[in-house]
Amino acid sequence: MINLLDLDREGLTAFFVELGEKPFRATQIMKWIYQQGVFDFDKMTNLSKDLRQRLQTIACLSLPEIQTEQISQDGTRKWLVRLDSGNSIEMVLIPEEERNTLCISSQVGCALDCTFCATGKQGFNRNLTTAEIVGQLWLAEQIVIADGQVRENFKHAITNVVIMGMGEPLINFDNTVKAMRIMLDDFAYGLSRRRITLSTVGIVPALQRLKEQCPVSLAISLHAPNDILRNQLIPINKKYPLAELINTCRDYAQGNRHVTFEYVMLKNINDSITHAHELVKLLRGIPAKINLIPFNPFPNINYQRSAIEDIDNFRNVLIQAGLVTVTRKIRGDDINAACGQLAGKIQNLKNQG
Repeated sequence: MINLLDLDREGLTAFFVELGEKPFRATQIMKWIYQQGVFDFDKMTNLSKDLRQRLQTIACLSLPEIQTEQISQDGTRKWLVRLDSGNSIEMVLIPEEERNTLCISSQVGCALDCTFCATGKQGFNRNLTTAEIVGQLWLAEQIVIADGQVRENFKHAITNVVIMGMGEPLINFDNTVKAMRIMLDDFAYGLSRRRITLSTVGIVPALQRLKEQCPVSLAISLHAPNDILRNQLIPINKKYPLAELINTCRDYAQGNRHVTFEYVMLKNINDSITHAHELVKLLRGIPAKINLIPFNPFPNINYQRSAIEDIDNFRNVLIQAGLVTVTRKIRGDDINAACGQLAGKIQNLKNQG
């Protein structure tokens, strides 16, 4: 059976045309799934009875499953989401006064082995399907609605999506892009491109494809101002060095596309005033924002969080140089839901992409 959650509107249209149905069936079923939250074909009353019966024999609407929930003292919620018999991922909801931001995963584990990230330490199992990616949003949407936490003046319960959870989304390019197209689709969630942010360490060829196919907001996991240090922290930098990555980001930012550079603050590693001045030089001329992220520790890691004073001094150098810079507020670290702490449960580890 084909899982219809794996299909964006283009895919659904082709599916129904192949069945001999009109193309508009695709938009009808998208509304039922994503706007009404209906998964029972029999309840999709604007589909013919014959079509509903046929769908029951050839198609399904299959979601991942919530296993556990943890709630932080600051209100952040983390869910362990079961995918199959041995693999689970984590997703995180960050509620704020004017928004509900959902952080979702794109892979089971990660093969990139960034030295400061808990996910990378778990190894890699597989890419998520489109259904497993967009299914995280569907699950969280229904939970927030049931809990009565929908923000006023917003069409949906989840107002912002950040693909910053487990995995490198640009290595799972096709499935991630299809999932984002569903999130953007007016017949599904209707989110704006500025309300979907994809986080990547910088897979340069895929960034170029993303600009052409689905230019959402971009967050670059930078974390170092020079190649020598970045090679140590993010091994993939050896393949896509900073000069190539920054030129690609400069090109991506054209046309008013939003780019943010993420920079985790590691004590005595990348947090000196010299590093700050290097970062100013590196990012000069790019209309972007810098997020300074206090390091979030996890078991069996030797890094430490930079001192608040050092983070403030680092930020002041960037601000004085005219770079829009903020220090990210730590959310959910008491339940290991903060940036860099997601691990999930993974089997059959494979150290390859």
